[in-house]
Amino acid sequence: MKIVSWNVNGINALLKKEDSKFFKEFKADIYCLQEMKATKDKMPEILVTEGYESYHAIAEKKGYSGVTTISRIKPLSVMEGIGEEKFDCEGRVLTLEFPEFFLINAYFPNAQPELARIKFKIEFNKKLEEFAEKLRRKKGVIITGDFNVAHKEIDLKNPKANENNAGFSPLEREWIDRFLKNGWIDTFRMFNKNPGQYTWWSYRFRAREKGIGWRIDYFIVSKDLKKRVVKSEILSNIFGSDHCPILLELK
Repeated sequence: MKIVSWNVNGINALLKKEDSKFFKEFKADIYCLQEMKATKDKMPEILVTEGYESYHAIAEKKGYSGVTTISRIKPLSVMEGIGEEKFDCEGRVLTLEFPEFFLINAYFPNAQPELARIKFKIEFNKKLEEFAEKLRRKKGVIITGDFNVAHKEIDLKNPKANENNAGFSPLEREWIDRFLKNGWIDTFRMFNKNPGQYTWWSYRFRAREKGIGWRIDYFIVSKDLKKRVVKSEILSNIFGSDHCPILLELK
């Protein structure tokens, strides 16, 4: 089974680019998309070929946030949000249940310049963690999406210059460090220990061309699913957004 996750940074903008053909050509079993910036009545269904169904969690604010999961496998159930209105109104979490696991598609808040939204983000992180812990008492859990945090210094080009900035602040890093130590697996680091592996680049200063990026998009699995993971990759050759897609393959 192949699952792709991608922060598309506006689906309608992506559809105008040649890169949108990726969906039909790659033929993943499931696509988890974040930052859709689209309403349900305008949600494009032309991303993939026939045989897929789309599920959405849309923000109340137009042109903001939103996640979509597109699957060729029919889920047993679909859950929007994590049960907290101040987070759920922003369309940040969508969970599909399959026979052998739950798949959480999440778009974590950005802590914002000067960490203006750090309290909101840490509260969201903890609430999502509680939600995921309840699910994994039933079966395995996969969490994917834009976590808006680089875990360790290896996960961004300029760690020292960003120690107190959004996405690499001590509070954000402490949370993900503790979370992973509590029985969750960062699947990419199962296979790749090398620096210079990024999933997001600023549009400014030709950052992507210069290799100045951050790894802030993840496939995290509960430890009971670790043996099923056969591949976890960054698809850095796919453009169309300031993020690139990531891939998880399960046996």
